[in-house]
Amino acid sequence: MDEQHNVNPNNIDPNQNNGNKHRDKKGASLWQIAIVAVVSALIGGGIAFAGFEMVGKNQANSSDNATTSSTAGTAKVSNVSVKTSSAMTKAFNKVEGAVVSVINQQKESQNSEDPFASLFGNSAESNNSSSDSSELETVSEGSGVIYKKADGKAYIVTNNHVVSGSDQIEVILADGTKLTAKIVGTDATTDLAVLSISSDKVTAVATFGNSSTITTGEPVIAIGSPLGSDYATSVTQGIVSAKSRTIDVTDEDSNQVTGQATVIQTDAAINPGNSGGPLVNSSGQVIGINSSKLASSSDGTSVEGMGFAIPSNEVVSITNQLVANGKVSRPALGVSIVDLANVTADAQKETLKLPSSVTSGVVVASVNAGSPAKNAGLKKYDTIVEVDGKKVDSIAAIHTIIYAHKLGDQVKVKYYRDGTAHTTTVTLDQEAKSSSSSTSSQN
Repeated sequence: MDEQHNVNPNNIDPNQNNGNKHRDKKGASLWQIAIVAVVSALIGGGIAFAGFEMVGKNQANSSDNATTSSTAGTAKVSNVSVKTSSAMTKAFNKVEGAVVSVINQQKESQNSEDPFASLFGNSAESNNSSSDSSELETVSEGSGVIYKKADGKAYIVTNNHVVSGSDQIEVILADGTKLTAKIVGTDATTDLAVLSISSDKVTAVATFGNSSTITTGEPVIAIGSPLGSDYATSVTQGIVSAKSRTIDVTDEDSNQVTGQATVIQTDAAINPGNSGGPLVNSSGQVIGINSSKLASSSDGTSVEGMGFAIPSNEVVSITNQLVANGKVSRPALGVSIVDLANVTADAQKETLKLPSSVTSGVVVASVNAGSPAKNAGLKKYDTIVEVDGKKVDSIAAIHTIIYAHKLGDQVKVKYYRDGTAHTTTVTLDQEAKSSSSSTSSQN
């Protein structure tokens, strides 16, 4: 448009015949073009200016506090604020105040801090003073969730491994308040523990959802203190990756597999310090207690997004027993078992003599002396396919069925021996306390 604006009618050759009509018309046309160009430039400038004014007026009207700048190359903060209120945001708000940090504090002899103490002064005196004087130090940090208030106390559920070996437990509430907690009871088998604190400053209590109704793929959030209380009440989001996953339970001291647990698998980020914190559904209900994650496979392959939580239905059952009795008494068959899926096809045919129609179950690896299974006539290599009228297709399944009963209950057990189906009645007794191998589980 600038080129059109600069067209000059005086550029016409002055030596040309001004009386020539054709030339006159051509000259007039150039004048008209020039005039039109000038007008167009003015109109165009007016539009551009008006546009700037409209933007300026809109900005001024949208917010009196908006920060603007006319300097070239500068940035500004938008005056448009985005407010979201998703289901998971509401779920977090419901539970946030009930999530706590749990600090495991243990005594450390001051003498052990200075291996050269005996070289100076009276070594006997130093040893005596150090044995009498010890300080508490933080050994580990985890998470927990307040689920009940009663009689001036607030009850917190966390993981057993979070509080194991402690001389004192400190709890940090969501508002930063620090309190000393008392251990009500622990259960190493499920890796659960219950603590109690004064309820004076507790303002929020979480509720448990029904973990049996969760669905694979539904959204969940994990809340806790990854890497300790410096990151308290951190929230990560994911989905339920699997409703019922069987994983090995490993003793922290011996690093030996002591059993198996049925857990919820999630891809919500679980990190050290998240242990004991809640896994929450979109309704703001606790559907699990985060307990572990898989960081690498057996061949050393790095793994991401595989965290595990103890189902809320089991948490409720265990915590109620811990509050009532300080411990958990479990019924058991008194056998060591392995999944039939882990038995080779040849062994199934030659040793177990199973018919081809039997494709799932658990195999009795050993029977404890004086156990309910022994009294009911079960033997090594019997293949259990049904308990209490329910199909048994894994160790996880038989755990679930047996642990749903109480001591003294009677259950019918269907099993195969030498290719023939049998049924017997077992009176459940106290859980056996013998050790188990990495391929079997006590029941």
